[in-house]
This record gives sequence, structure tokens and C-alpha cells, in this order.
Amino acid sequence: MQGLLKFHVALFVVQLMYGANYVVAKGLMPDVVGPNGFILLRVLGAVSLFWAIMSFRREKISRKDFGRLALCGLFGVALNQLMFFNGLMRTSPVNAPVIMTMTPIIVLVLSSFLLKDKIRTLQVLGVIIGAIGSVLFILLNQDGGFASGAGDILILANATSYSFYLILVKPLMSKYSPLTVISWVFTFGLLYVLIWVPSSLEVSEIDWSMISWAEIAQIIFVIVGVTFVPYLLNVFAMKKLSPSIAAVYIYLQPILATAFVYLFAYLGLKDFSGQMSWEQVACALAVFVGVYFVIKPQKKGQLKE
Repeated sequence: MQGLLKFHVALFVVQLMYGANYVVAKGLMPDVVGPNGFILLRVLGAVSLFWAIMSFRREKISRKDFGRLALCGLFGVALNQLMFFNGLMRTSPVNAPVIMTMTPIIVLVLSSFLLKDKIRTLQVLGVIIGAIGSVLFILLNQDGGFASGAGDILILANATSYSFYLILVKPLMSKYSPLTVISWVFTFGLLYVLIWVPSSLEVSEIDWSMISWAEIAQIIFVIVGVTFVPYLLNVFAMKKLSPSIAAVYIYLQPILATAFVYLFAYLGLKDFSGQMSWEQVACALAVFVGVYFVIKPQKKGQLKE
């Protein structure tokens, strides 16, 4: 275990950054930057960083794979991130990570239909429990108004879009290096985001002279600390840890996001606390149980040889 500690630390840092992102990004929207413009800045920054690294190593892509890369860019970057930030702006930074934990369940369901993967009985039970918990969680949030409920639905749509991406990108990851794949995926994603008119409009409306250095630092954190660095840490961790172990770390997102919510409130920065009822906590636990049943391995040997 001692030799694996650094890989587990890497996965924890990834979730720590994701947890902080829910509060940092929401605190900037829409007063500092709109959600669509924020995504344009985020994707543009990530593309620049990925290709800066790629300049030291080039890998030829087969012409027939560009179509799949384009689809990955649509589902894994453009639709995924646009819906996520538009949803996050409307809902609580505590609710959003709970809904995002549905991703392994959605991937399992889509894989069974699209790839004809077999589903174990325990996984079926997990899908049912998780789905019920997720639906009730969103319905119980209607007290927060239409915008809050719509935000939860957008977050769920974002998780679905990302699940499509995970299925589409799988054969590419086994054929090319992860850095090559992600660089092209973000490049295609940038093209889609540029086509989305609200993105460019919201960037043009940013009054940079009125933005504080602290807010600029937060924008840079979202671009570098939430988009670029986690990818590198994930690739590093997956050298020794299996996907099933990595998937368990998704449980940390709601916990860490909640911790950051109360930390920001304590520091007098942004107060998003008090936005989840005990009924929603019970529904969130149902989602966690469902995800656990879905990702629970059949046998030992989670560590890669």
C-alpha cells in the first residue's frame, strides 16, 4: 500500500480540485462571467496547454478516427461542459456533485444498450436504487424554484453527455496515447463552443477592468486546476490503479464540495450553505448505494499487474 500511496494522493487531489470547482465557478457566474463565456475561456485555455505539451510529441491519427474524435468533442467537451456550467449557475454547489455521482450508473445503462454489455443482478439493483434516489433528489429540490430544478436537470443531462463520451472514447484510448486523444477531443470541443453564439457574446461582455485579481486567479484555477492538472494526475494514477478503484473516488465530490461551501461561508466569501434538506441527504445516500452496487467488482485483483 505504501508504494501506491502517491497514486491515491493523486486521485484525491483530483477530487479536491473538482470539489472546489463547484463553489469557485458558481461564485463567478453570472456576475463576473456568464456560463457559456466561461466555458469558452476554459476550453480555449485547456486546448492551448494540451497542445503546448503535444508540441514535444506528435502522434499520427488515422483519418477514419477523426469522426469519432469529433463526436467525443461534442459529448465530452461542448455539450458536457456547457450544460454543466449552465446547470451549476442555477442550482446549489452541494446538489450538483451528488447528481454527478450518477455517471457510473448512466455509463452502465448506455453500455448495455449500445455495446450489449451484460449487467449483473447486483448492478441492476444499483441502477434502480440510484435512479430512484436521483429522481427524488431533483423533485425535492423544486422548493428552490424552477431555476434550481432546471439546474439539476441540466447537471443530469451533463452527466449523460459525459457518459456517452466515455463510451465513444474507449476504443481511441486503447489505440492512441491519452494525451493525443484528449488534445484532439478538446480541439473539436473548442470548435463547437465557438459556434455556440452565446459563448462569444458573453466573453465580449466581460468588463476586464472591473475584475479583481482574486477573480482572475479563480478563473485561472478553473482553467488550469480543474481542467488541465486533473487530467495529468488521472493519467498518472491510472498507471497503477484500476478504473474501479478510481471510480470510488467520485464519492468524495459531494463531501469535498460541501466542505468548500462551508469553508467559503466561514471565510465570508460566498455563502451557499443551507441548501440541502435531510430528505435530499437520504436520496443522496440512495444514489451512493446504487453507484457502489454498480462499480463493485466481482472478484479481487483491482490492482493492475
